[in-house]
Amino acid sequence: MPYLGSEETLKELKRALSNPSIQADRLRYRNVVLRVIRLMTQGLDVSPLFMEMVKASASVDMVQKKLLYLYMCTYAPLKPDLALLAINTLRKDCADSNPMVRGLALRNMCNLRMPGITEYIQQPVLAGLRDKASYVRRVAVLGCAKMQNLQPEAEIDGAVVNELYGLLRDPDPVVMVNCLRALEEMLKAEGGVVINKPIAHHLLNRLKELDSWGQSDTLTFLLRYEPRDEAELFDILNLLDGHLQSSHGAVATATLRLFLRLAAAHPAVQADALSRAQGPLLAMCASASRELRFAALCHVRRLLRSVATQYAAHYKRFFCSYSEPGYIRLCKMDILVELVNDENVALVLEELRAYCTDVLPELAQAAIFAIGRIGQMYSERCLGILVSLLGLRQEHITSAVLQTFRDLVWLCPQCTTAVCRAVASLEDSIQDSEGKQALIWLLGAHGDKISSAPYVLEDYIDSLKAELSSLVKLELLTATVRLFLSRPAETQDMMGRLLHYCIEEEGDMCVRDRALLYYSLLLCGVEDIRRILGGPTTDASLGVIAGHSEEPVDSWAPHFNTLELLLARGCWNAALSKGGFHSVACRVEGYPLGGLERDGNTLHTTPKDGPHSSLSLSLEPALSPESFERHWLELDVSHVGPVTCPWPHCLPEALQAALQLVQIQVLAFSRPQSLPWKAYLYSHGDGTLILAEVLRDSTQGADHLQLTMKQVPRDKHVLQGFVAVLKSALQALSRDTS
Repeated sequence: MPYLGSEETLKELKRALSNPSIQADRLRYRNVVLRVIRLMTQGLDVSPLFMEMVKASASVDMVQKKLLYLYMCTYAPLKPDLALLAINTLRKDCADSNPMVRGLALRNMCNLRMPGITEYIQQPVLAGLRDKASYVRRVAVLGCAKMQNLQPEAEIDGAVVNELYGLLRDPDPVVMVNCLRALEEMLKAEGGVVINKPIAHHLLNRLKELDSWGQSDTLTFLLRYEPRDEAELFDILNLLDGHLQSSHGAVATATLRLFLRLAAAHPAVQADALSRAQGPLLAMCASASRELRFAALCHVRRLLRSVATQYAAHYKRFFCSYSEPGYIRLCKMDILVELVNDENVALVLEELRAYCTDVLPELAQAAIFAIGRIGQMYSERCLGILVSLLGLRQEHITSAVLQTFRDLVWLCPQCTTAVCRAVASLEDSIQDSEGKQALIWLLGAHGDKISSAPYVLEDYIDSLKAELSSLVKLELLTATVRLFLSRPAETQDMMGRLLHYCIEEEGDMCVRDRALLYYSLLLCGVEDIRRILGGPTTDASLGVIAGHSEEPVDSWAPHFNTLELLLARGCWNAALSKGGFHSVACRVEGYPLGGLERDGNTLHTTPKDGPHSSLSLSLEPALSPESFERHWLELDVSHVGPVTCPWPHCLPEALQAALQLVQIQVLAFSRPQSLPWKAYLYSHGDGTLILAEVLRDSTQGADHLQLTMKQVPRDKHVLQGFVAVLKSALQALSRDTS
């Protein structure tokens, strides 16, 4: 027997398909076709059998037809000349007396991806829209959308659109839903399907006839309808009321979203809807599907910001199981923090304490951070747990506890004494960067209450040459100068060594600049530096911000039942990520830059110069001067032209720092007073690398710059967005320095 994949195998199959005796035996003929399909699915090229397989499609055997249609759809693009035979066969089957054959042939004809196929399938599709069989109409409706996708540049046929709108009243509910989907796809450039009052009421009245997925789709389309008056509004809500407690999670969440949208002006109705949908949401949180469970937990986490009391009695449902994946357990911890009250705080803390020794360091640290968040309301209960965890002497646990201590003493001043006592007895050496920063901050801010503070900081100073983290060095500088203000005799000598090293030997410019700043302040006098650095070490008013503040339902209702809730960054994610995800306004020298917003290491902006989508700028991956020069010489100019904006009268270093805040890196620049003055910049935006040269010449006006840009790959909208960010940053810096 020939081996799999040989030419002999194809020859044998070709002979078998052409053998009249095999063709006369329906079962043997089907088995040969099945062998061909099996080889096709295993990756063997069986396209040489195309002619024989097309001939085999002239059969009354439904199973054989399905197999042959699969083959033809796979190889028709590879054999466009012979595919015409397949099209003729399919067109003939579209007129078969059997509705299943008609629908199957029409569906596979629409699946052929060939140039010029539209002219062959248009007539069968339009005929299928008027077919007596509902199955054929279902296929034909979706075929209209497929035809439009085959020719995206072609003008939409208004007659087809009108016919699809008419089929919304088809007796078959699946045809109705398919019409909605097809119209949405065909009219997406115009905003999608239009839902007016007759269509909305028709869809609402037929909801009970649809299956669960059809109901969820239809409810999503109904979000576009706005009731004309209060009477109509409450009529619609009455029709939807029964679906709030549907056993199918997609229907319940889609109904709840529509309820919240329609009842935006009636908070009492929204609260009642949230209460009634509680059962289906809790059932989804216990689903066997991990994906569905995670989606439900993300939605509940957002709900708790407005209606935490409704779920407080069900807190045990959110206890973690050892078999659950990490992302679900992290989400459950976040929910447990929101559900804490006077009655369940002891049990919740006991449960979280068990998670603190998890084998996964990320989960253990997340549990510790969760205890710290609860400690903002129940500090005495949580401090004992956190102090006991230090006794485990595991580095990742100690690091997380120290970070939690740092937040607690800032938000809860009454915890300061207990935290200082625990830190004073800490003997372990922390290697984790975040843990070091937290410990050093505590020693600097509260060193007057920690007897060993100068000696611990001296150990860090002595090993500074081996320290890799710039953030630790910056924190060490600030902490040492702060401690000098309260314990000068013990700190003066090591502070001098630290400043000397950071100014004379340190290679990081940020560390060096801060050391120079503190050195200059010390020269001005101790009182001046005490006034600047000796501010309040805690701010009790922040407890109000950090505590449980209820959000209005309308703040998250538009995003309910969408992926946006799944992508939201919770506190546990911020704590686990390096540097965290904080949405803050970009600031230059303490002044906000208008129109810019920053999220972590990425800047988001909506350029005001055109209707562009939001742009994300980033400095990662970093670009060396050598790489910049190589790219600059290789790439062609993407844009060159003048930019009108006021020039900031500041040192180039200040300009460099300001542009870094908006994720634009300055690699090189001319001397401050030289003309013409040049600077070379780069940034990454939406998958592209942007290189720029800024030229300021004496022949130009004071508010005119020459900007030359190169980009790979090219994207006009990203370039325009980059220019808008650069102009905003320069304008803000110019305002602040004027």
